[in-house]
Amino acid sequence: MARVVVGLSGGVDSSVAAHLLLEQGHEVIGVFMKNWHDETVVINNECPWIEDSNDALLVAEKLGIPFQVVDLSSEYKERIVDYMFAEYEAGRTPNPDVLCNREIKFDAFAKIAEGLGAEYVATGHYCQKAEQSQNGKTTYSLISGADKNKDQSYFLCQISQDQLAKALFPIGHLQKSEVREIAKEQDLITAGKKDSQGLCFVGKISLPEFLQQKLAPKEGEVYEVPASSLSEAVQHLKTTNDLEALSQDYDLHHERNILKGKHNGAHYYTIGQRKGLGIGGSVEPLFIIGTDVDKNVVYVGEGDAHPGLHRPALKLDATTLVWINKNLALTEDGSLDIDCRIRYRQHLQKAQLIRKNGTYYILFEEWQRGITSGQFAAFYSAEAELFGSAVIV
Repeated sequence: MARVVVGLSGGVDSSVAAHLLLEQGHEVIGVFMKNWHDETVVINNECPWIEDSNDALLVAEKLGIPFQVVDLSSEYKERIVDYMFAEYEAGRTPNPDVLCNREIKFDAFAKIAEGLGAEYVATGHYCQKAEQSQNGKTTYSLISGADKNKDQSYFLCQISQDQLAKALFPIGHLQKSEVREIAKEQDLITAGKKDSQGLCFVGKISLPEFLQQKLAPKEGEVYEVPASSLSEAVQHLKTTNDLEALSQDYDLHHERNILKGKHNGAHYYTIGQRKGLGIGGSVEPLFIIGTDVDKNVVYVGEGDAHPGLHRPALKLDATTLVWINKNLALTEDGSLDIDCRIRYRQHLQKAQLIRKNGTYYILFEEWQRGITSGQFAAFYSAEAELFGSAVIV
């Protein structure tokens, strides 16, 4: 058996993870990560770190394991918050939870665990780990969680093989209902605690207020793009095999655009967003279909079926490619049939991962809604293994 540091978050999932590791005979240490101090942008004081750390302490005491709090707020600001600001300022939509796992939980936190003599870091993620040995070398695989409604493998899509080797996911084979039942049986204080929402380690935030800490409001114009303005572009995409064209954003600047109102800054908004503009007067809801941070313009389209929301392909930033399992990597020009996910909770989508002249694309069987620059595209095999990912251009 091994010494394992569990990231106790004060929630039910990590609490049960710690209990199960004890049952397996491991020496378990509970550690709470304090990564955020500013509660002024948190809505309704949800997920305050003091309450969470107290719950984590009570769980550790109930389980009879050592417990301590570590402050990683400076690393979190540098690697996650500053990254968020930079991405929004550039007109992209980041996914801080993905980076938080790669940079904080399985890097900065893992180094603390190593300093405590731990062989592994365990978390309450709903995902699974498998291993295969060939010619004396072991390869680890990241597998989707058994609970398909809670599967969190997507959030780990950027971790490396070395990070995965030292990670444990004790609840990945369970359903959420089973986790709560175990917590009740063990009389853990977190048994009935609701799941946290919002930004990793921060909580449910008011994004505009959060971004205004560094990105000043800047009034600009909102234009509605009539669906008919994109009919020619859509028809072209339906008849071309040009991957570059298929993966490009639409040209949304048209003479027929309708001025709908004002906004507070194009960098505050993201593709597919419905709420937050405060503009009415349409039969169907208005969705953001594009932003231009250089001109400070926001483009909207009426209705969820607006063509500006849907595209057949995307292009990947090759510098951000991570192959968790290099045995499945596409390293030469060609294609792979994959299942793909471009956001958390999205159902897996049938697609081809294509490498052409060293550039990577994903071509979907069905057109995708809300492909967003800055988000991560994760690649899954038919066996539900997440084997790689990259940032969407």
